[in-house]
Amino acid sequence: MWVESRESMVERQLRGRGIADEAVLAAMGRVPRELFVPKELRDEAYVDAALPLGGGPTISQPYMVALICESLALRGTERVLDVGTGSGYQAAVLAELAAEVHTIERIPELAETARANLAAAGYADRVELHVGDGSRGLPQHAPFAAIAVAAAALELPPALYDQLEPRGRLVVPVGSSQEQWLEVVVRTPDGPAVRRRIPCRFVSLVVGN
Repeated sequence: MWVESRESMVERQLRGRGIADEAVLAAMGRVPRELFVPKELRDEAYVDAALPLGGGPTISQPYMVALICESLALRGTERVLDVGTGSGYQAAVLAELAAEVHTIERIPELAETARANLAAAGYADRVELHVGDGSRGLPQHAPFAAIAVAAAALELPPALYDQLEPRGRLVVPVGSSQEQWLEVVVRTPDGPAVRRRIPCRFVSLVVGN
């Protein structure tokens, strides 16, 4: 059942809507999304929508996860930071695409659930999970070749941009609750360069403790 649902998701929701990176499509086809949603929503694991995790956070729509991963343009050798672990799903997909994945979640209880999910799906040794303020990043593990943010900031988070290596990519939703854009930002010698802006909808990034 799950394998067929995953294959259908990849073909209809992802490839059918323009996701073209074969590595990303393959990664989305390998990660068992059903293990990253609440048990009572497992039958909806492959619907084309974000799903609630309880208390406000959500697991992002599969298409949006794939779009973020494709926008990072990973080649398999990178150190990556995933901000806003949530259920751990995006971190698992990133683990299929990068050499080293760090993920940070501010809610301890959600982080523990994500840790269990990652272990159940076989990613416990491939993702390093941290509890803390994601808007501050993880300077002790920087620089990162790529940073993915799963919550909307009012503006480009400076601490995250500063933790990019030269030519590194930051994919972050920017805007208010009324209007948001998924921005693909590259670190250049002249400062942040926005390469792409796509309409989106995410929960807000919480800044500070």
